Amino acid sequence: MPSENTVHVAIELSASSWLVAVRPPGAEKSRLYRIEGGETTALLALIAELRSRASTKLGRGVDVACCFEAGRDGFWLHRLLTAHGIAAYVLEPTSILVNRRARRAKTDRLDAEGILRVLAAWLAGDRQVCSMVRVPTPEEEDAKRPHREREHLVQEKLRIENRIEALLFTQGIRRRPSLRSWERDVAELRTGDGRALPPLLEAELDRLWRRLVLILELIREVEAERAAALAAAADDRIVQKITALQRIRGIGTNFSTVLVREVLYRSFANRRQLASYVGIAPMPYQSGGMDRDRSISRAGNPRARTTLIQLAWLWLRYQPGSALATWFRERVGRVQGRTRRIAIVAMARRLLIALWRYVETGVLPEGVEIRAEADATA
Repeated sequence: MPSENTVHVAIELSASSWLVAVRPPGAEKSRLYRIEGGETTALLALIAELRSRASTKLGRGVDVACCFEAGRDGFWLHRLLTAHGIAAYVLEPTSILVNRRARRAKTDRLDAEGILRVLAAWLAGDRQVCSMVRVPTPEEEDAKRPHREREHLVQEKLRIENRIEALLFTQGIRRRPSLRSWERDVAELRTGDGRALPPLLEAELDRLWRRLVLILELIREVEAERAAALAAAADDRIVQKITALQRIRGIGTNFSTVLVREVLYRSFANRRQLASYVGIAPMPYQSGGMDRDRSISRAGNPRARTTLIQLAWLWLRYQPGSALATWFRERVGRVQGRTRRIAIVAMARRLLIALWRYVETGVLPEGVEIRAEADATA
């Protein structure tokens, strides 16, 4: 997209207002416009006016390239602009190259103008100046909701359970009452010095118990909806990948869904690109005579990375005869601590690549055990 035929537009988004930085074709300085946050009608009218002015001045049609940072607003604005024939880009804010010489000033104007410069450089062919986000389709984005909602519910469940245990621990009680016989167990509890529970503490525990019961019910509801959705779309290519992963012993519904919906639904050119997306690729360090790999980048999908490392630990338990587990034992042996944690990340990278090849080609990783048909559908 030639700069002499393109109106560059950068939008600094905020809740109250949007600051729009514009650079018409051939101009050296940018112009700033402020509109109310969320006023898409005003934004589209402004872009149409800018395009009309540039076309009139140049005597030919011009293109418009618009960019904003990924963040709280999600991707709806990108879809709106694209639907109106505007080339829209979503910039990964942490990928922008910045001057590290001194502390940088921070204003909306500087941010908008900075995004504008980055957009122009990226369109001119400099792909190292930043990274642009691959915007998912509405269907891909919506398919991630169930496992993400379940994750938040599980976190809330653990938080409530820890709160209950902490409250009881302050009274010298080291066991948590059963949810099934909560009222009876709470009535029988005695503090470390032999007293019954104080009434206000008992009331707080009762409210926490009711919240915990509700959270557990919501988790079961989300899991049932997810299972029904997978059964209804059994012929879908993405669902087939999820089902294929569940055939492997040690990979359940949640692990398979997270890995496919977060990572394996995309296309990757090679294994390094795949590992970089998850953030488990080692970072090279070469200076003079020194040439080695540093720790992983952690620049990818954090949810997928956490799930993958958890799966790597479980892989050692459920797939002890696999080539990956053998590779891990040969290099680590009985060593514990930091060395073992570093090795499990390396194994997680190998495991991700092996599972990617499996869902794409159907070739099972070496030595892997497959579940019985009844277990795989459970």
